[in-house]
Amino acid sequence: MFCIYNDGMSLLRVLAASDPARRISEARDEASIAKRLSKHGVRFARWAAAQPLAAGAGQPEVLDAYGREVERLKSQGFGTVDVVRLQPAPGDPTWPAKAATARGKFLEEHTHAEDEVRFFVEGQGLFYLRLGEEVNLVLCEAGDLLSVPAGTRHWFDMGSAPSFCAIRFFQNPDGWVGKFTGDPIARGFPSFDDVARGQ
Repeated sequence: MFCIYNDGMSLLRVLAASDPARRISEARDEASIAKRLSKHGVRFARWAAAQPLAAGAGQPEVLDAYGREVERLKSQGFGTVDVVRLQPAPGDPTWPAKAATARGKFLEEHTHAEDEVRFFVEGQGLFYLRLGEEVNLVLCEAGDLLSVPAGTRHWFDMGSAPSFCAIRFFQNPDGWVGKFTGDPIARGFPSFDDVARGQ
């Protein structure tokens, strides 16, 4: 049995794909977000993410802290698991460049040949899901589980100062493999920083 815990700051904002300034709807509660996304085969749930992680905790420590959750998803066919953890590094002159490189990899619209499954255990990240004539912005935070069906056009923004940790689940042993669409649509939508500021 998994305890549900989350402070309710997750967000689903639906914008018109042809006009990013046109807001169609917005939701913050789990039930509304899950119901809206499920119409497109996207799974959204809130799980417990209350395990404290040390500042220097790496992949082994994160996977150990969330062993039950990891095993729960691995039993559903996701045999490959890894961890993405980015935190500001005060005093490190190379951090801004590292952050920009990490962010840039995911900012262009792409698809995957398998479902994309992420469990956020720290911080926040913003998924943009292109679903028909709409783009669904899903602001995920610690405790949010998001599963995006294979072939879904999407992109991801971690912001100009990334601070998050997500456990990623794959069926493909090669891990993250994206196929970029070449469509510049992502450049016309509000950034993670804009959305996090409430714009």
